[in-house]
Amino acid sequence: MGLLETFGLRAKAQPTARVSAQLNPPVMDAPFGTYWGAGSYGGYNSFANSILRQDAASVPAVARCRNLIAGTIATIPLETYLKSTGEELPNMVWVDQPDKRQPREVTIAWLCDSLFYYGVGYLKVEEIYQDDNRPARFSWVQNDRVTVKYSANNTEVDYYMINNVRVPDSGVGSLVTFQAFDQGLLVRSQRLINSAIQAEEAANVGISSPQPTGYISNSGADLPDNQIQGLLNTWKQARKNRSTAYLTSTLSYVPTSYSPAEMTYNDSIEELAAQISRAMNVPSHMINAEHMRSSTYQNVLDARKEFFAYTLAPYISAIEDRLSLDDLTPRGQIVRFAVDETFLRANPQDRLAVTEKLLQLQLVSLDQAKEMEGLAPDGSESSMTETPDPTPAETEATPDATDI
Repeated sequence: MGLLETFGLRAKAQPTARVSAQLNPPVMDAPFGTYWGAGSYGGYNSFANSILRQDAASVPAVARCRNLIAGTIATIPLETYLKSTGEELPNMVWVDQPDKRQPREVTIAWLCDSLFYYGVGYLKVEEIYQDDNRPARFSWVQNDRVTVKYSANNTEVDYYMINNVRVPDSGVGSLVTFQAFDQGLLVRSQRLINSAIQAEEAANVGISSPQPTGYISNSGADLPDNQIQGLLNTWKQARKNRSTAYLTSTLSYVPTSYSPAEMTYNDSIEELAAQISRAMNVPSHMINAEHMRSSTYQNVLDARKEFFAYTLAPYISAIEDRLSLDDLTPRGQIVRFAVDETFLRANPQDRLAVTEKLLQLQLVSLDQAKEMEGLAPDGSESSMTETPDPTPAETEATPDATDI
């Protein structure tokens, strides 16, 4: 084959820039056999779940952990870099706004929500680039609407369906999948979430259905109904005027109510909140679920570094790595969250000390130091003073001598 190409008898194979579609991901957690779903159909709407997302989200500790993770990641901007040198490149249109109907923060927040609860998230391709067939716009798809057709042994994905309609394997209408590091909260911590829901329901029943604080026992002859009602009314009125009561020798008061502490509602809810924080790798003090309430000194930046390393990093890596694959981003480019420039950005005094040391060692120039702080060489904000270059469609063609 190489000899034919050398003598020009056969055209050399040229690499193509077109990308057909993503490869269906392997199934990591499905059990062996066909009982996983109905007829090898999997998905959160094709077999009975032990717990629903709406029920789990009603638990305050779960909602707090979800908002901390999804809300924090969604506010961090995405940037495109050249993998070989780390040079920052202009973002593609979908990096700044995946769904043209809503801001980027909303789409990323709900994608994190899917990874948080289900361990997998879906973006539907809405538009593609004609030159390389890569996606140009997306829309987030709720997990309950997606059904997965597995292979006979539940080890591979054959195809996906949305609202029980099969979607194409590539192009507009296809799905881009994001896999988390585990099965998601609804599977991983189902018993814990069910216990938290039951504790909340028990506390609500105790509040909405008040029990009598006590009763008056009569050891003598039975009283008629009108006298009983008069005795209770007199007792009620007397309690409004004074706390000391008097009863005859045949009557006695027996208390029956229990305080919330005696019913262990508060202790159970606090213990379950602490367990939920452990299940989500969220520091318990961030959701007010500490038992001892005796934390040591820690500045804001150190706390953020700990929160990023143990909680946010797995979700951020799952999204970054998927967006950087060849079917979405051109080879040699990567998409990353600007964590160091935003969430983990040091305070101005510390940054100034580092920049000053770099200048003294002549490791960076003055213009580079200004760029590190987001300043143009003249000292102004670069993002506020730069004028974007006109697009080819906006540039008017000027005739030359040959045209005239």
